[in-house]
Amino acid sequence: MAKIAVLGYGTVGSGVVEVIEHNGGLIAKRTGEALEVKYILDIRDFPGDPYEDRIVHDIGVILEDPQVTVICETMGGEEPAFSFSKKALQAGKSVCTSNKELVANHGAELIALAEENRCNYLFEASVGGGIPIIRPLNTSLTAEHVTEITGILNGTTNYILTKMKTQQAPFEKLLKRAQEKGYAERNPEADIEGYDACRKIAILGSLMTGRTVDYRKIYTEGISRITPEDFAYADAMGCTIKLLATVKEEEDGFLAAVAPSLLDNENPLSGVNNVFNAISVRGNMQGETMYYGKGAGKLATASAVVADVIDCVKHPGKHVICLWDSEELVLKDFSAVQSRFFVRTAIADEETVSELFGDVKKLHLPGRPEEFGFVTAEMSQAEFAQKASQLPGFLSRIRIKD
Repeated sequence: MAKIAVLGYGTVGSGVVEVIEHNGGLIAKRTGEALEVKYILDIRDFPGDPYEDRIVHDIGVILEDPQVTVICETMGGEEPAFSFSKKALQAGKSVCTSNKELVANHGAELIALAEENRCNYLFEASVGGGIPIIRPLNTSLTAEHVTEITGILNGTTNYILTKMKTQQAPFEKLLKRAQEKGYAERNPEADIEGYDACRKIAILGSLMTGRTVDYRKIYTEGISRITPEDFAYADAMGCTIKLLATVKEEEDGFLAAVAPSLLDNENPLSGVNNVFNAISVRGNMQGETMYYGKGAGKLATASAVVADVIDCVKHPGKHVICLWDSEELVLKDFSAVQSRFFVRTAIADEETVSELFGDVKKLHLPGRPEEFGFVTAEMSQAEFAQKASQLPGFLSRIRIKD
């Protein structure tokens, strides 16, 4: 019987225990031996909980027990999760985590430490919750030269954008509703400003390229400025709006960005709605594959953590190869990245629009005679910003996903 420990008995940690309890028989058949949660580390006590006798408050108890071979780190945050993970790997104990912040900041270091000590640092649950994406990149797609990963990586923002499209409701109202339903945190900044998706695409970019993508250097833009009027224009164009996270290899370097984007309704990502996530991966031989499912949630995320545990138990003393070095990947200057833009501006600026952007096709919405929209030719972000600054009635712009 494989003995494991869970660090943090919150939403995901308790979910890990629940998955092992409910699917224990099936897991034992597929693994070759049963899993037993021997310890649960938390600063709190849980009187009356079925697992209250396994609660410990000292990480040393777990690290010093030779029976414990795998540790599930579901604490979240930087510390003490980082210190505990390092000590576990140094002790030869594999670590499976859902902690995207820790993986984004220290993935290369912890993977190297795991290899040094013939154990594993696995993090399937850190991106996409229950959607298998890390393992496909490391196994199923290893024969591919992956050139692009683009995804909807945050359920909160996707829920808000979906409802804005279908109900024509303003952002503030939909954010409040998302909070009431438990889809958004009390402080939703990480979700709505794109920071959560940014960390996730940094992890995927690091696995795609084998070098560390620093999330702090990824251009990141949230959805707080998107309006129902933007969706009305998008609908008239046969498009929708999604918060897309992208890492892409181009001829002159690597691009990484998180931003709201207009995409054609024929794009498979356009049909991903509500709290669901999806990730499109493009390889040079296989072409495009897509991975879809619940991007968060207690049991979906916990199931991904337990899948990593099973991998470790099935291959004791063996390090699963994961190409992610500490060398930083140099990203293209985003101001030089080329794109087309959808622009909304005041009707009084028609002549200036023609002077700046040439002969563009104008799009008018019924009931809004004071403004119009248009699509630019492809140009750099810097060139567009310079032109937009000369447009007195400029209202908004959204990049177009080609």
